[in-house]
Amino acid sequence: MLSVLGVDEAGRGALAGPVVACAVALKPSFCFFNEMNDSKKLNETTRERLFELIQPHIRLGVGMATHRCIDTMNILKATLLAMKKAIIRVPNQKYTVVIDGRDCPLIDMPCTAKIKADTTVVEVMAASICAKVIRDKIMRKYHRIYDQYNFNQHKGYGTTVHYDRLFEFGHSPIHRLSFNLSKQLTLFARH
Repeated sequence: MLSVLGVDEAGRGALAGPVVACAVALKPSFCFFNEMNDSKKLNETTRERLFELIQPHIRLGVGMATHRCIDTMNILKATLLAMKKAIIRVPNQKYTVVIDGRDCPLIDMPCTAKIKADTTVVEVMAASICAKVIRDKIMRKYHRIYDQYNFNQHKGYGTTVHYDRLFEFGHSPIHRLSFNLSKQLTLFARH
């Protein structure tokens, strides 16, 4: 029986920054922590603590698609590319892959896409946590360059604060232009 390689992404719905995918296989030393779950259901402190705790006990591959890649390919294709990059970066490539979501990237391994896998498959939970923590670190770095957008607060997602900053400053070099920000700003202004 093949080991499971869990895959999830962070940043798919953001207005700015990359989409980050992680692929995780568990080492024999892995011990399940009761708090593990879909990263969206955990607060930032818990995610970061779990990220540090699980690192020695997992095999991790990380893949990323930049905002430019997203604008060129579309978000689905860019996400699948990031997932494929993450998968091929995990050593010992003999796994059955479980993806959180509806679509599998084109890979030479058995692959299953499962909705809500990040709440039921421990490898995917771990991948979800890793992807979110890694992407959040990237967005905090972007905040140091473009501090007027408050990326450290909302991490590029469409919050009221983010839309307010977009109204005031326009888009930054890391915003996804294919997400039609001007149309979204117009819709946001009506509410």
